[in-house]
Amino acid sequence: MILEVAILDLKPSVADDFEAAFRVAANIIIGMPGYISHELQRCLENRDRYILLVRWEKLEDHTVGFRGSPKYQEWRSLLHHYHFYDPFPTVEHYQISSLN
Repeated sequence: MILEVAILDLKPSVADDFEAAFRVAANIIIGMPGYISHELQRCLENRDRYILLVRWEKLEDHTVGFRGSPKYQEWRSLLHHYHFYDPFPTVEHYQISSLN
């Protein structure tokens, strides 16, 4: 399993619009091959910050399958315009450490 992690820093006063757009976008990602689950959590200390955690079966399910799909264009049109983010989020991928 791969964990996709994105810290989402929003511009002030766009959280309600972002959450509405994310509710629609979540339905897109749920149907993708290799998708396992996701969580969107809002920061308590900084109400304009969210963390998005998406679990994929393998890295390519996200980087090739999802990002290379027509559904990704729908996702982008809902969430990736600069109306929401400042700065634009960096996405990283993690796997369980062999120390576990």
